[in-house]
Amino acid sequence: MTFAALYSGGKDSTLAILKAQKEGIDISYLVTVDPKKEDSYMFHKPNLHLVPKLAESMGIRTIMINSSGEKEKEIEDLKRGLEDLDIEGLVLGAVASNYQRSRIERLSFDLSIDLFAPLWHMDQDELLQELLTENLKTVIVSVSAEGLGKEWLGRKIDRETIVELKELHEKYGINISGEGGEYETLVLGSPNYRHDFMITKSEKFWDGIRGKLDVKEIKRRK
Repeated sequence: MTFAALYSGGKDSTLAILKAQKEGIDISYLVTVDPKKEDSYMFHKPNLHLVPKLAESMGIRTIMINSSGEKEKEIEDLKRGLEDLDIEGLVLGAVASNYQRSRIERLSFDLSIDLFAPLWHMDQDELLQELLTENLKTVIVSVSAEGLGKEWLGRKIDRETIVELKELHEKYGINISGEGGEYETLVLGSPNYRHDFMITKSEKFWDGIRGKLDVKEIKRRK
């Protein structure tokens, strides 16, 4: 079966794609929605300009869809982008967002395609541990939660990071895998990449409450 996969370059979409490929699903397209609004209800925003280079490393064609980012309208933008693709299904990296899942399910029904969401309701700690087990080289590129300061921008997700996220969960109640919008990520290396990447140029932005790492350039790691 030929599938498309929603892809942002972040940990959840990358892990979902890896799981789909391990199940023998043929992914012919990586579909990225670029919302105009920074606070999209549906889609990841940081560093989407890097998606084509990451997708190239997976050897999969990229489909970029521009969207207004307006609530409810952005799912229609996605639908229009998928209508002309010859696919039988869609891979989704949603973990806990009923808002996202319900709308993608409706879209899949309308287009008469299957939906594969391997991370749905996955235990948050198990998800983070699987990033390490599968050797996904993941860095945090935006933060927006109490306890996550400027120093977290560009930080790798490793065992120490997971321990500290659990401590912040106990103190502030944050979701340790960022499902409440606490943080966003960028995957610089994965088993389904032909080669890993390194950040060679970036800039941090911090307003005292939230921040982002604007990754201006990545290069192939030798």
